[in-house]
Amino acid sequence: MASLDKVLYTARTHTTGGRDGASKSDDGRLAVTHTPPGAPGTGTNPEQLFAAGYSACFIGAIKAVAGKMKLTVPADVAVDAEVDLGPVGQAYGIAARLTVHLPGMDRAQAQPLVDAAHQVCPYSNATRGNIDVTITLA
Repeated sequence: MASLDKVLYTARTHTTGGRDGASKSDDGRLAVTHTPPGAPGTGTNPEQLFAAGYSACFIGAIKAVAGKMKLTVPADVAVDAEVDLGPVGQAYGIAARLTVHLPGMDRAQAQPLVDAAHQVCPYSNATRGNIDVTITLA
């Protein structure tokens, strides 16, 4: 397991009630209620939060790598994320699929950019070898 060279940021949340509860951040910027997947209610669930976090982080990685590659990222860059929840033997697991949209960008430049972003994205590094992740350039 790789250790951080330096801590750049620490996110802090407090959660009660699990999938039927709520989470809030210590700085007040995040406050969400939770509803289990498929159950009635207006809350989100951990899989949706993971999908939102991974896709936002991946766009950040694309932008960071593009700067080093001297490429311009389209203003309307987007990532569609899907996170599956299902049984793995006697436990539960997740799988993730990201579809990256780089409108107007030449595929010959876009694919190496996406591949490089997958190497530096913290979510990609955290999941690599642990869950199935598929990244597709649309």
